[in-house]
Parts: sequence; C-alpha cells; structure tokens
Amino acid sequence: MSDMNLSSVNFSSTLTSYEENPLLTNYIVAAALCITINYINGTLIHTFRKYQILHSNPRYILFIHLVINDMMWLFLSTLLLIISYALRIFFVPYCIILLIISIIVTHNSPLNLAGMSIECYIAVCMPLRHGQICTVKKTYILIGLIWAASALSILPDLFILLATEPLQFFHSKVRCVRDFVFRSTYSLNKRDASHTVCLVVVWLTLIYTYARIMFAAKGLTGDIKKARNTILLHGFQVLLLMLNYVRPIFERSLFFLFPNRESQIRFASFVIVQIIPRFISPIIYGLRDQTFRKYVRRYLVCSERGITHPEKPTTKQASLNVTSV
Repeated sequence: MSDMNLSSVNFSSTLTSYEENPLLTNYIVAAALCITINYINGTLIHTFRKYQILHSNPRYILFIHLVINDMMWLFLSTLLLIISYALRIFFVPYCIILLIISIIVTHNSPLNLAGMSIECYIAVCMPLRHGQICTVKKTYILIGLIWAASALSILPDLFILLATEPLQFFHSKVRCVRDFVFRSTYSLNKRDASHTVCLVVVWLTLIYTYARIMFAAKGLTGDIKKARNTILLHGFQVLLLMLNYVRPIFERSLFFLFPNRESQIRFASFVIVQIIPRFISPIIYGLRDQTFRKYVRRYLVCSERGITHPEKPTTKQASLNVTSV
C-alpha cells in the first residue's frame, strides 16, 4: 500500500512539473528574444552615437528614437513577464507605474513611424526645402510631441482609476495586466476610442505620403523607388502594431473557445503581436539602409580590431542622399 501511495505521489509531482515547465519555457523563450533584440538595438544605438554623420541627420534620429522606444518596451515587457511568473500578483502602485510607461512607449511606435513617413515624403517631394524643414531641432521637438500625445492618451485612465477605485485597491496586489488595473468601463471605452483615433491619424498619414510619392514617381528613379518601398514597409509595420489594439478582443474570443489554454494563448499573442514587430525594426532600417549599414559594419570592424576612436567622416561622406532609405 505504501508503495502504491509513493508511486501516486511521484506521478502527481511529475504531472505537476510537466504542466508548469511549458509555462516556464515560454517565459524563458520570450525573455531570450527580448534580450537578443535589445542587444542588436544596442549595437545600432552605439553606432549612431559614434558617427556625427548619423546623429546629425533627422532620419536617423527618428530611427534611433524608434529603436530606444522598442528597447524600453522590451525591457518592461520582460520585467512584467518575470513578475507574472515569479510573483503572480504585484503591488498596485508599482504596477500602475510600469503599465503607464509601457502603454506610452506602445503608442509612440506608430506615431514615430508616421513621422518617418512624413520625413521621407519631404525628402522626395520637396528636396530643396528638406534641409530647412527637417532640422535636428525640429526633429527633437517632434519627438517631444510624440511623447506628449502618448502620455495624454493614458492620463485620463489614471484619473478615472483614482476617481472610481476605493483606497483599499491601491494597497492591494493584482495581476499586473492592463485589464486588471484599469478595469473601469470608462477606461475600456476610452481605450478603444484612443486606439481608433491613433490608427486613423497614422494610416491617413501613410496613405497620403505614399500617394504623393507615387505621383512623384512617374520617372521611377532608384531613389523614389526606395522611398516608395520604405513607406510600404512603414505600413506593414503599422499593420503588425495594429494587432496590439485588437489583441484583447482576439484573446477573449480564444479564451472562450479554449478555456484551458489561457497561458499558451497569451504567450503566442505576445510573441506575434509584440515581439515580431520590434524585431523587424532593426532589420528594415538598420540593415536595409545602405548608409547606416556601412557605419554598422565599420563600427563592428573597429571593435574587433580594438580601435576605440573611429575616424571622423570626410566631407564627401557627410553629403548624404536624402533618399538613401
């Protein structure tokens, strides 16, 4: 009888371990992907800092802002994954801070892509005025406006939370997920409205810039073709980011169909909707762009040879083609 009980206990523990290990494996895979992408992005940022020809160009400033924004989001998402696995529930005030920053950087990405499309449109359709319109100072002002617009999209949720939740809620612990913290009906309706407005603005910007570049592309020179393809890539990435806005509805539908697969559904949704778009950014812009790719290669060669101060670009190197992307 004791042997049977012991066998039963061993089988039960093995089954429990089997059920928990896939969840741990999912978190390890997600964290590894985030760390890998951040390593690549870190290389791009270091290259950007090393060469004046890059950090004095508005296009590359916007690109690096997108990279830094993605790095922040990947770090926060990895942290939230660790919290959800190790602690399950977390203190509400700290969770609010993490979620607000995460939501802001999530909104930054499509707005930044819209800004990059406008810069590309100006470079192609108004090349003589590009240097006057797209200056370094104005680029940083645009970045500030992007952050302000993203912050304004989440601040009403914070005010609604403070007005509707009892004081005990802020001393409690919850799952650090947006729907479990900003759970008011007003917040849900406001979130859908802000997502709709953001997507309409971004898509109208992409469609307008693409149409104008296509109209200017009668001759279909090589530079205009590159600009047209760049806008298409912006649209593809925004399309992937759009999945984040319909993600809650999609997940709830899958939860209803597969009630016992919640963790697997959340993991698959996280990888497809959140990680893949941020993996595409360094490939599309950092490696596809000839100028940036050249300086990344030069930085890596200098690092391998132990050269700490790469040579400064010459005047010929500094004369960038505004439609190099």
